[in-house]
Amino acid sequence: MELTARPTAELAWLVDDLVSRLPGAEKAVVLSADGLLMAASSGVAREDAEHLSAVAASMFGLARGASRRFGKGPVRQAMIEMASGFLFVSSGGTGACLAVLATETADVGLMAYEMAMLVVRVGEYLSAPARANGVPARRPAVPAQAGPGE
Repeated sequence: MELTARPTAELAWLVDDLVSRLPGAEKAVVLSADGLLMAASSGVAREDAEHLSAVAASMFGLARGASRRFGKGPVRQAMIEMASGFLFVSSGGTGACLAVLATETADVGLMAYEMAMLVVRVGEYLSAPARANGVPARRPAVPAQAGPGE
């Protein structure tokens, strides 16, 4: 998968802006539909960003499967509510997703709305081109980010 058309720093700026504007938002990632990390918000350790990308892709894949099975159309957003937070995943353009991890105090409606508006404004920019058959995916060049205590 070639991600050179979508500079990582510019995608990171978009998710940094989203996290900084939304009360309760902690971390955000842009990922390809197959779970490859494209960009992460500041302060997210690479290992955490990659794990969040994999979880988000799996979650969104399950949502798409349920939607197909029951004829509910394209999935716009999926959400998991946990004891102390939420994970939101929304379609982020062709072949990509946007995921946000938030605290339990986050405004669910506002989070969903702002994620949807970001995708409307820059969804094409968040897109990930499809991999060519037989061509292995290349790992995107995401700068290493220090994790907590590093």
